[in-house]
Amino acid sequence: MWFLLPGGGLLVLLFVVPTATSFYFSLTRWTLFDSTFIGLENYVTFFQDPQLFGSFVHTLVYAVITSVGKVVAGLALAILLNGRIIARGYLRAVVFFPVLVSAVGVGITFKVLFDPFDGLINRALGVVGIDGPGWLTNPDLALASVAMVDIWKGVGVSTLIFMAGLVAIPRDYYESAHIDGATDWQLFRFITLPLVGPATMTVVILNVISGLRSFELIWTMTGGGPGFTSDVLASVIYKKYQAGLYGLSTAGNVVMFVVVAAITIPLYRWFRRREVAQ
Repeated sequence: MWFLLPGGGLLVLLFVVPTATSFYFSLTRWTLFDSTFIGLENYVTFFQDPQLFGSFVHTLVYAVITSVGKVVAGLALAILLNGRIIARGYLRAVVFFPVLVSAVGVGITFKVLFDPFDGLINRALGVVGIDGPGWLTNPDLALASVAMVDIWKGVGVSTLIFMAGLVAIPRDYYESAHIDGATDWQLFRFITLPLVGPATMTVVILNVISGLRSFELIWTMTGGGPGFTSDVLASVIYKKYQAGLYGLSTAGNVVMFVVVAAITIPLYRWFRRREVAQ
């Protein structure tokens, strides 16, 4: 217990205290110098925001797209990079490198690349006779375009976790299955996929939380636009903060905390029950 005390103290200081403070200030109208208790007024105002429902839907869609993309691409890359391929170490570094780059820097870079007139991507498509769309200016494509960039940037972490899970699988299982005449698909379906379950749970939970809380890429690439078609909960909250409505933005952060917890905790428990059942 004494060994746990330093870590527990840091947890209380850096998580419990700020969280409790946020809950309190969400019930006030505050500035840097004073605060006035107003009860649930901030929450009532926040839920009356006409953009709230749309931003909540966008948040869920964005979280699903990015989570599924990172899980599928991460597992595929992990299997590839764990195999006997040329320049394996270099390719591992290339896959992980985007994780190290600032999200704001990535957002600004891809905003330039996605420019509908002078962007490199549409120019490259024009060379082969394809008229590139307005990736960030088309309301139907803006959110999906940012999600693609998010997948590219964050897939390295998923790949790393899956690689660790694959390395932990005993090779004897594969050798025995090969002797019994198992195909590559059967090896993947009945050995790799079940035994990489703990890594899958970690990747899914981390990416769902990341997707629900996403802000930097969306804000730097679209600012929530065009219109409000790529607004998510975090960008709506930030707009309240920009307007000087600090108590309202704090209430929004509490709402987002509850939403993330309400989705990830049941998801975690479902994974645990499935893991125990197997």
